Amino acid sequence: MDEDNGAPEAPGSMDVEGAFLRQFSRMGTTDKDELVNQLQKLIGSHLNFTTAVFFLDMNDWNLQAAVCSYLDVESPNQLPSMALMSDPVANEMESIEPNVNFKKTWRIMNSGNEQWPVGCYAKCSDGVNLSGNDVGVPCLRPGEGISLTVEMKSPTTPGIYQSKWRLCTSNGAYFGDPMWAIVTVVEEGTIELTNQMSHFNELGAHPPSMSNHNPFLPHGVHLENNQSNLDDKDTPMC
Repeated sequence: MDEDNGAPEAPGSMDVEGAFLRQFSRMGTTDKDELVNQLQKLIGSHLNFTTAVFFLDMNDWNLQAAVCSYLDVESPNQLPSMALMSDPVANEMESIEPNVNFKKTWRIMNSGNEQWPVGCYAKCSDGVNLSGNDVGVPCLRPGEGISLTVEMKSPTTPGIYQSKWRLCTSNGAYFGDPMWAIVTVVEEGTIELTNQMSHFNELGAHPPSMSNHNPFLPHGVHLENNQSNLDDKDTPMC
């Protein structure tokens, strides 16, 4: 008995399928051209159209993935090196009132073997940017360091805010150690009240005993108290 290998195609089915594919291709042409243009802008004018299409097609036309692939394949050793010289965590978490302008400074250096290229800058890569704008950095030579300062503003709502900053090349590729700004925004007037209470302690409080160490008292008070305790004791025998 003869087996049926499938129903014959309906007349004109190949034409309909071809028309559908052509229509789909036309719908995606404009988007792909725009992705090619964006990739060329990110990488640079030296990236030709054919190479841009190759990396986009290799990454299913994902722009971010195409940029990463190009940097990995074409220029793996061209990214600059940066080391964070100061530890910003030590003096973070200081209280600040809402809507207050302040400056955040990191000490950074070129830890690589080549001079930084033209056009490098610092930008907020994650978290809250704290109203900070991108800041350009000079072309540091190997071993050179600078103090990078970003002007910021505290948010309007109390809370703890974290802002992560990175250095970028002119093409937008991140490099170097991350830099953090962490602030605690408190209710307006809280800091002034705290300062007043501390001032009252300094003027009116009795010198504390050794067992009740008060960190808010000035250093000289502790020294005087320690000296009086030593005077009250018998001089040890040699």
